[in-house]
Amino acid sequence: MVSTIAKQFELSGIGLHSGEITRVRVCGANPGEGRYFVRRDLANQPIIPALVSSVYQTTLSTELGQGEAKVRTVEHLLAALTALGVEDARIEVDGAEIPLLDGSAKIWVEAIENAGLNNSFSPSDLTISQPIWLYEGDAFVAAIPSPELRFTYGIDFTYKPIGNQWYSWSPDQESFSQAIASARTFGFADQIEYLQKAGLIKGGSLENALVCDQNQWLNPPLRFENEPVRHKLLDLIGDLSLLGTIPTAHYMAFKASHKLHVQLAKAIQG
Repeated sequence: MVSTIAKQFELSGIGLHSGEITRVRVCGANPGEGRYFVRRDLANQPIIPALVSSVYQTTLSTELGQGEAKVRTVEHLLAALTALGVEDARIEVDGAEIPLLDGSAKIWVEAIENAGLNNSFSPSDLTISQPIWLYEGDAFVAAIPSPELRFTYGIDFTYKPIGNQWYSWSPDQESFSQAIASARTFGFADQIEYLQKAGLIKGGSLENALVCDQNQWLNPPLRFENEPVRHKLLDLIGDLSLLGTIPTAHYMAFKASHKLHVQLAKAIQG
């Protein structure tokens, strides 16, 4: 099975946290090279493998690094590549953050499909033999032995527009493009000023993120009734992609974070 794209493509946009415009070029790669980033704006164009070992930090996004070279908010692009069967890809970027685009993986998916690949999740011979559970307060992530690949996610917020949501998805039953890719990142109106003062979400807007207050969405309509939990599941897939190949298992998460997602990937890797 072909594991890379037939032709390269480029997309540019603003970074969620940096607020800076960057351009990304996704190119084909040789079998077995895996997915990796190249900081083409830096001297010697350092390579950052899209692997668990490269994780630098996980505050409101996943950031990878090798030495001084970093690349942030990689999860949406990596989820799209992984879900469409792109196992090998050279991802060139001229800055320190991947563009947020519309806040989902929809535009990435369309670009990958136009570049000549739509395999869906590649079947994995790797499996989980024993359940793995990780907890942080009342939040948890888990990997449970299963004959099929499945992801189940739950969230619980005091904000009335979201509340408690659960969603379970298997690529065998519905495509990533239809069920997950277009779910956008979300945030809360009463946290914007605090996060911006902390140097975060400088590029966030009502054009690239769903935002709600305690009672309503500020920029409806939603693409799904449960769009927030679908987006969290998107993030989970992107973070687990750092394993290189996601083993066949049932992955579960509740009120989890990029930090917990990555901890689960590390526990699976052993």
